[in-house]
Amino acid sequence: MSAELFVEPTGEENRAGLTDGVANRSPYEKFMDSEEIPIYKGIGFHNVRELELKPWSRLGGNGAYLYLDGIEDIKGMYVLEIPGQGSLNPERHLYHAFHLVIEGRGTTEIWRDGKNKSIVEWGPGSLFYLPPNVDHRLVNATKDRVLILASTNAPPIINLLRNQDFIFHNDFAFNEHFSGDASFYKYDEKVYAVPSTKRAQARTNFYPDIVNSDLPLDNQRAPGYRRIQPAWSGFENDYCGFISQYPTGRYSRAHHHEAGAVLVCLRGAGYTFNWPVDYGTTPWKDGHGDRVRYVDYVPGGLVSAAPGGGRWFHQHFGVADEPLRVINYWGGPGVRTYRGFDEKSGKSGNLNISQGGRSIGYGLEDPFVRETFESRLGEFGHKSTMANELYAGDR
Repeated sequence: MSAELFVEPTGEENRAGLTDGVANRSPYEKFMDSEEIPIYKGIGFHNVRELELKPWSRLGGNGAYLYLDGIEDIKGMYVLEIPGQGSLNPERHLYHAFHLVIEGRGTTEIWRDGKNKSIVEWGPGSLFYLPPNVDHRLVNATKDRVLILASTNAPPIINLLRNQDFIFHNDFAFNEHFSGDASFYKYDEKVYAVPSTKRAQARTNFYPDIVNSDLPLDNQRAPGYRRIQPAWSGFENDYCGFISQYPTGRYSRAHHHEAGAVLVCLRGAGYTFNWPVDYGTTPWKDGHGDRVRYVDYVPGGLVSAAPGGGRWFHQHFGVADEPLRVINYWGGPGVRTYRGFDEKSGKSGNLNISQGGRSIGYGLEDPFVRETFESRLGEFGHKSTMANELYAGDR
């Protein structure tokens, strides 16, 4: 295709170039298009089980991409189905990948250079890591379908390198992530302290069941809040998302941060409010309630916590019979490094705004938040267990 030559505008009253047009598509968007499976966009989904999937010739199963608001160039996500007693094509890629099993049972095989194969069996609630440039294959062990929700850092890799042969047929060995050891998926039950924050951390490449596992008490996001942070091979000192749980009748303080976090509901049911920081700490009271975005979800549902490029307040509520359990689903290292603490103040974002953090104290939040929460709980026959003292002052 020949290139069009530039023509200068005539006279100073005219401008060069077009004033209207079609936005350029990123290499990752073009890659998704080439896969010829559905691409679902939005801030979140009530339940990924409800999405229509199509045959995925490259992998051999069925699938659909999730192109969520706020994480377009940060994190790639997709839903993958393996039909009963089926298996996927062997695959290898330069990016990091994580698989959360929504439904079904099966095995994952990983190897390098055709030897030292590691095999792990998984079921509903299992979470495991697929390192870069390691061959792997997934097998369905039953007659029922397998449904997997995957998270990767494919977008920045594909947008930067722009060469699929290099990305999918690279034989460089990342030994810090996979050394060929057959015990790669051996489960470690110890609970460690994150080096930078001293919060709870698990160090393993395979979690048998993150839906029903015990979680250590944390209390940072709400009273009774439980949390653990996964650490994967080669990322023991990094932020790798977290698995957390809110007791029935309690909810998180609203908080804001950069885009990138995606919360997947594992247990219970709930909803999330999202609104730009520019609308302030009391958006309904200040006349912006119609601009607050809302996502309702059940297990298998998810929400982009900070859409629109980040700096959105978001707040999570569990209203079902069971506690609300979610995973902040990491996709591997990206274009930004998570700092943990504010670089200028050295404070945690979990602290209230008055304390140097990025959270709204219960006593300073919009009254609509508490009213709605108590109303939604009532629909399930529950009452709030939030102590009145929490709403006194900046708590």
